[in-house]
Amino acid sequence: MISLFLKRSFPAKEDAIEAKAFVDLHRLSPEHLRDEEQFECLPINGGCAVSLPNAPAIGLNRVLGLGSVEDLDKAYNWMRRKAGNRFLQLNVDAASDEVRNWIQTKDLHEHGPGWAKLTRSAPFSRLELPGRVRTRRVKVDEAALFGSMMCKGFSFPLTLASLWSAIVDEEGWSCFFALDGETPIGTGAIYVSGTYAWLGGGTTLPEFRNRGVQKALIQIRTDHGITQGVSTFVVETEVPSLGNPSISYENLRKMGFRHAYNRKNFKL
Repeated sequence: MISLFLKRSFPAKEDAIEAKAFVDLHRLSPEHLRDEEQFECLPINGGCAVSLPNAPAIGLNRVLGLGSVEDLDKAYNWMRRKAGNRFLQLNVDAASDEVRNWIQTKDLHEHGPGWAKLTRSAPFSRLELPGRVRTRRVKVDEAALFGSMMCKGFSFPLTLASLWSAIVDEEGWSCFFALDGETPIGTGAIYVSGTYAWLGGGTTLPEFRNRGVQKALIQIRTDHGITQGVSTFVVETEVPSLGNPSISYENLRKMGFRHAYNRKNFKL
């Protein structure tokens, strides 16, 4: 019988597709951005460690998808040499006793509310959404606009726009705009590998929020993924809590996504 520890030494499929997307994001990133922004990524047994010190988001400065002490040690030692904020994301409920002890030994402390992982399986009926937010795929010559909009939506420095521009029309990636008339007002990306897809890059320009843009972008990406043979969609967002609801989480639930598990954020 395979031990419980060995079963958990590899990432859940929901984490594996996310890690694969970030490894590919690094692969596609412009060389000048890697050099100027110290953008680095270390793939480890289906998971990864990623560091982009100038990005304020946890998502680009973290360790994810690892389940053994050996792999965590490798990522920890690599990450500790990087600048900026650094985090470990872990589904503690599924972690082995060895990993829990490792967290205590390293004296790692939780940071913030953590992230919820949600999934949705195909096939499913198309939802009728309120409002009339239009969506369309991003054209190759709009890559720079897509990148700058993502930076504005996520409050990233514009020096990172070429990171997001690099994924437009690349193999495995499909990028979309939400529109007000003909004007792009929101962005969303989908990364497909096999029958799994990761949804990311979903943001709306501040002045156009609360109009159903997120739901429209979820719909177009899941519709597109099904045409690519996707059977499982995964996405993550902040864990809601009493007194601190998550609009993104509630929108995903209304769109048919189910809660899979939570990951805690530990400060490295």
